[in-house]
Amino acid sequence: MTFDELVPLLDKALASCPTLSGSRHEEAFRLFNGFYQGFPDLVLDVYGETLVIHDYADQPNPEFIAQVGKHIQSSLHWLRAGVIKTRNGLTQSAKRGEILFGERPDRKIKEHGVWYALDLTMNRDASFYLDTSNLRKWLVENMRGKSVLNTFAYTGSLGVAALAGGATRVVQTDLNKQFLNLAKDSNSLNGFPIHKPDFLAQDFFPVVARLKSTQQLFDCIIIDPPFFSTTERGKVDLLHENERLINKVRPLIAHNGCLIAINNAIFLSGSEYMRVLENICKDGYLSIRELIPVPEDFIGRPRPGKPITDPAPFNHSTKIAILDVKRK
Repeated sequence: MTFDELVPLLDKALASCPTLSGSRHEEAFRLFNGFYQGFPDLVLDVYGETLVIHDYADQPNPEFIAQVGKHIQSSLHWLRAGVIKTRNGLTQSAKRGEILFGERPDRKIKEHGVWYALDLTMNRDASFYLDTSNLRKWLVENMRGKSVLNTFAYTGSLGVAALAGGATRVVQTDLNKQFLNLAKDSNSLNGFPIHKPDFLAQDFFPVVARLKSTQQLFDCIIIDPPFFSTTERGKVDLLHENERLINKVRPLIAHNGCLIAINNAIFLSGSEYMRVLENICKDGYLSIRELIPVPEDFIGRPRPGKPITDPAPFNHSTKIAILDVKRK
């Protein structure tokens, strides 16, 4: 597809761009989801006043991307910076993100009244997942007085949302200390205290084993693992081993607590994931309370593209389920 052919698709996306209030734009949203909107090589996100271009092309074309950036700038004149993340770039810098225009990218955004720290060039993604926005809202509305364990926390946005909702304690655990440092920054932005023992930069498997050995219980556990990873202590495989991972954390959930189970494997259909959850619920101690949809604007409109696997009854390959838990 030429740039001239892409322009009408971009203009449709721009026409449905959220109406942002105030002179300072602080929100984050997906502007264009090329997979569903007719150009699979391109995804455009906006974080505050920074445009983030995700280039998935097999053969990246910098001139083409520069044209995209200029076209978006001409409509969203308030943008201060642009970052290009080239999935098939030749360097780590290109993959993690380089400045396309402007200077320093935004370092924070606000969502549902909560501040989140950003580092848009720290990793291949943008350090803040837009597909879990509805879940963060749910946590803000449902975690008052609760204790929470956020596993595979990444930069901790789900845990921060729980704190914003009045959680009494949130333990954030991720293998990468740099990611958890950004979670601490989010705490500071909101005036939440930083209790260092509640930020565990360790492997999931020994952390869970130690919490079990000390008989700790949490009112809510969030399990949001990567699609696939291996360490010396264990393996994560969301396509084949969902039940095993969930069963690892079940003993840590208090009576009448809840489990938030997230699976983002695009090759696992929604019906297959539901079968996993239903099988876990057969013993009667877990039950599915509700499914949390991905925001419609994240998916994109219109949708000529088809998902690799059917996510139904979920609306996206990011499949989020809330399960109620009873103990024996």
